[in-house]
Amino acid sequence: MTVTMLQFIIELPESTSLKDKRKVVTGTKEKLRIKFRVSCAEVDLLDSLGFAQIGAAIVSNSKDFGEKVMQRALAFVEDRLALKVYDAQIHSETY
Repeated sequence: MTVTMLQFIIELPESTSLKDKRKVVTGTKEKLRIKFRVSCAEVDLLDSLGFAQIGAAIVSNSKDFGEKVMQRALAFVEDRLALKVYDAQIHSETY
């Protein structure tokens, strides 16, 4: 069993309240869940209005497959959702 994790920070320059931030973060998480079948959560920077840190994970039987899914998910966030991504990391653990 292999668990592959993706963690990244997105910039939210137009966010002026926690409600604005929540709208973007929730939409991003839902789109990742639906399109890539990954588990997602906002994992840090909860009090920041301008940034959000999102984590995603997938369980599979192949490190290559998990990392490929996470690379596509990250590209989706950058390209299709037009969000500026900082400090993206992909990591796999085999159990």
